[in-house]
Amino acid sequence: MAIALDNLRVGRIYEFTNMGEKRKLEILARLSGENFKVKDLETTEVYTIEELLRWGKGKDYDLDEVIGEDFRGLVPKRF
Repeated sequence: MAIALDNLRVGRIYEFTNMGEKRKLEILARLSGENFKVKDLETTEVYTIEELLRWGKGKDYDLDEVIGEDFRGLVPKRF
């Protein structure tokens, strides 16, 4: 079951699936309400959640937190 966008936390890593695409995202900042600035950990691109969901949520939509030591950023970064 997908995590609600309200429950995303800055500095954490999430696995995002939508419309056949899978991405590992790090949440960089909360911009407003349910919009976040995110970094794709595989391509290092930075964009917003709104850009990812612009065309809607597919039948395969899923958003889960990655818990483990394989990724950095599980603790919020200090700016």
